[in-house]
Amino acid sequence: MRTDDLIKALDADARSTAMPLGSAWWAGAGAATLIAAVVFWLAIGPRTDIATAIYTARFVAKFVFTMALAVSAFALIRALSTPGASTSRLAAWMIAAPLLVVIAVVLELLSVPAADWGRRLVGSNMLICLTFIPLIGIGPLAVFLAVLRYGAPTRAVLAGSVAGLLAGGLAANFYAAHCFDDSPLFVATWYTIAIAILAALGALGARLFVRW
Repeated sequence: MRTDDLIKALDADARSTAMPLGSAWWAGAGAATLIAAVVFWLAIGPRTDIATAIYTARFVAKFVFTMALAVSAFALIRALSTPGASTSRLAAWMIAAPLLVVIAVVLELLSVPAADWGRRLVGSNMLICLTFIPLIGIGPLAVFLAVLRYGAPTRAVLAGSVAGLLAGGLAANFYAAHCFDDSPLFVATWYTIAIAILAALGALGARLFVRW
């Protein structure tokens, strides 16, 4: 019997008496969101001017980017945790968030004087961003890795990195409500690095704990 066939057979036996994997992912997403919300509110909370910030395009755009990442990563991780599931089309959707960020950066460069590019890229909260996105996301990442163990991913390291991207998108979505740096230049740089940290941790965690 081939390894993939054995994994599918074992997975089918486990699912016959346990919670369906799809339901487990939705439960995990709910738990992860709750954990991220609690950490966010206890650690930093929303920015003081959020009531007016929500009417600005740059502030709202941050949530478009982070939600696009979280939604596409959630769809892909569910497929990766199921042996034999098609992933190519879902993987293609992962380009959505980076593409939106690139478009926003180009528009920013066209609308802002070149003398301001460096200031907007560095911002005023880069260390806070690099600290709190991973901090908010580490709990959700642990939840997603636990659900991966419940499933049967045949490419554990890839699945773990996508779990990290999912946790990063979720964490960044909360952090964006606190962040005073709304420039796409800042988001493209520091949010990306912070999310990449979680993706690397996810790959490492999956390599160590999500394997057959």
